[in-house]
Amino acid sequence: MLSLVKESDVREPIKFLRAREIVHFQRFGEALRMVTEDMDKKNFYAFNPSSCIK
Repeated sequence: MLSLVKESDVREPIKFLRAREIVHFQRFGEALRMVTEDMDKKNFYAFNPSSCIK
């Protein structure tokens, strides 16, 4: 989209929104990782592969 637009009044908001979307994606990934780690700690017997003793 940016390659099609030449006007800076249009390009700058698009660049800002793209950068903001990237940051939101990264923060969502971090939050998902933190929640997953916390849930793994709480579900020791149900989902922890190290609990399977052979």
